[in-house]
Amino acid sequence: MSRPAEALIVGRVIGEVLDSFIPSIKMSVTFNNKQVFNGHEFYPSTVATKPRVEIQGGDMRTFFTLVMTDPDAPGPSDPYLREHLHWIVTDIPGTTDATFGREVVSYEIPRPNIGIHRFVFVLFKQKRRQIITSPSSRDNFSTRNFAAENDLDLPVAAVYFNAQRETAARRR
Repeated sequence: MSRPAEALIVGRVIGEVLDSFIPSIKMSVTFNNKQVFNGHEFYPSTVATKPRVEIQGGDMRTFFTLVMTDPDAPGPSDPYLREHLHWIVTDIPGTTDATFGREVVSYEIPRPNIGIHRFVFVLFKQKRRQIITSPSSRDNFSTRNFAAENDLDLPVAAVYFNAQRETAARRR
C-alpha cells in the first residue's frame, strides 16, 4: 500500500470521509510556502488565506475538482455537523493549480473551537468539463455523496492537516 493512502487510513480519512482509493495524481497543498503533509498540525492563523493547490499529472485536457472539508465539526468527540464544507473548485486543468479552476464554494478559514480537527483536501478527476452546483449548506456535507451526485469517480489524491484553536499565547 502506498504511504499517502496508509496515512489517510491511520488518520481515519479513509473510512469516515472517503472510500479506499489508490492515489494516482500528485497534489501539492501549501499555505505561505508551508507544504501540507498528512497529519501535520497547522495553526489557524497559518491557514487564514487560501492555499496554493498544484496538480502534477494529467494534461491540459483533463479536469479536476477539489473539495476541502472538516469532518470533525463542531468537535471531534461529537461531529454532528460532519462534514463542514470549506471549499470547492472545479474544472482545474491538469498540470496547473486551483487558481485556473472555477471556485464554486469560496474558501472558508478553518476555525476549530473544540479539540483537534482534521481538514481534508480531496481531488477528483472529472469525466468532462461540467457544471457542478453549489450545495445548499456547508454543514452536513458528504464528500462521497457530492462525488456520486456529480458523476465523479474515486478520488485521485487526498491530503489532510490537523488544527486546533489557537490560544493568545500561541499567536505571539
